[in-house]
Amino acid sequence: MTKGPAPSLPVKSGSFADDATFLSTSEPDPELTALPAPPKRERTTAVVLMVLTAAAAIFMAVLLFGEARYAIATGTPTDIGELATLKPPPDLSNRYVHATGLLGTTGAIRYARTAESDSFRLMPVAGNPSLWVEIRVPEGFEGPRFVPPSKFAGRLVPMSKAGMRHVGLAKSVKDQTDITVPEDAWLLIDGSSPRASRWAIALAAMFVAFAGWN
Repeated sequence: MTKGPAPSLPVKSGSFADDATFLSTSEPDPELTALPAPPKRERTTAVVLMVLTAAAAIFMAVLLFGEARYAIATGTPTDIGELATLKPPPDLSNRYVHATGLLGTTGAIRYARTAESDSFRLMPVAGNPSLWVEIRVPEGFEGPRFVPPSKFAGRLVPMSKAGMRHVGLAKSVKDQTDITVPEDAWLLIDGSSPRASRWAIALAAMFVAFAGWN
């Protein structure tokens, strides 16, 4: 049995061509042309704010980089001996160290940080004005009879590269005591172990991600 050709649906002649011609020759939609132009000033302001925010986030991440790198260091401190005679070599920068020494009072300052109940003292090493030690004083132990320790374990770093929490320390010493901290001075942050600095990794990553999102 031979099958005949399948019936075809009727197609309106020229319908597609007519539609294309209509689309290409039609006038702009009057409702679209009546819409107001995009607010250029607000758009420019938003872009500027995003750029400034990204730059600020990158700057904060850079300030935290040293402490974040310290947070992944080995947890065993390097014994560097007596601080009075120490001239730290570059390879001791940002290292976890253990040391002994007596602290002086010339140029020593006391300060606090927001959201922390403990106070802090910054004191020079006796006989070595290029080496300073930051001591955390637990709440309730601060007072005129406070005796600084003579054994320390913490982060050793050039004071100029100590990071965000120590910006302006040398200036504070100058303002409060009129003592000038040497430009090449080093800082030993007593009690700052790599494990205790792991918060810097998360915070630096957050700033980098925030800058990238902007």
